[in-house]
Amino acid sequence: MNLTQLRAFHLVAAAGSFTLAARTAGVSQPTLSSQVRALEQAYGVNLFDRKGRGARLTPMGQSLHRVTAQLFVLEEEARILLAGTKWAVRGHLRVAADSAYHVMPVLAAMRDRHRGLSFQLRIGNSVDVLNLLLGFEVDVAVTAHPVSDPRLVANPLRRDRLVVFVPKDHPWADRGVLAIEDLAGSDLVVRERGSITREVFEARLAQAGVRPKALFEVQTREAVREAVASNFGIGVVFLSEFGVDPRFRALFVEGPGLDVAEYAVTLIERRPLSLVSLFFDTAAALAADNHWLDEPRPPPRIAREP
Repeated sequence: MNLTQLRAFHLVAAAGSFTLAARTAGVSQPTLSSQVRALEQAYGVNLFDRKGRGARLTPMGQSLHRVTAQLFVLEEEARILLAGTKWAVRGHLRVAADSAYHVMPVLAAMRDRHRGLSFQLRIGNSVDVLNLLLGFEVDVAVTAHPVSDPRLVANPLRRDRLVVFVPKDHPWADRGVLAIEDLAGSDLVVRERGSITREVFEARLAQAGVRPKALFEVQTREAVREAVASNFGIGVVFLSEFGVDPRFRALFVEGPGLDVAEYAVTLIERRPLSLVSLFFDTAAALAADNHWLDEPRPPPRIAREP
């Protein structure tokens, strides 16, 4: 085994194909293939299932990829340090988030201040996002899921609250504020299991003893909006994500249990890395400047009925 072979394996694992990895690295595909094959033959293992045009990792390959992901992040950090350019920030940051809305301002601020950066952003539910982080497939995660894993460090990024929303012609559209009990017997549009939106909202319904009529489950926030627009039921969303959409009216649900927080999370051993530190520092500065950690309140247009 040598570093060249490990690098060839890592490039193919990250790209998902020998062709794309070769193009990205600027080397020939036969060269990469021979280096990976030499590594496999030296240890008598199969690292990829070579089917069609892709290269799918075997279980052994997945385990090795978790190691090489750490190895080459640290190699880049060492290179920057030895070159005396620790603070001349450049490189590639891999991020996973349960909402593009919460993470994009941080990435945009980093890009504007350091043009040498590039990013990969993966979106999933809260469980998926943490699994990507623990699997060394991303460097930083942004999630609303509370973190208690001793392998992770988390900093609060934003306080938020769940609200419900209905089509503008719904009988409740002008109410502004609801009691949780008002939702009894209503059809609800919810995210898939693993979504913190669904987890928190279902817990609040159960606490209040409220049973909806039916749940229509979808996998994305966009699908929730379109399902509500098509009258499949009442939607649930973070207040900060509701945005401006003339098709809907947001309703603030009174009472406790609907407040949530968004966190920036990384593995403890990666927290000191320069790009990870830059992400956390940028997030903290934006949170302070924009009052993201203030208690969420209904926007002016969501007012209590007289």
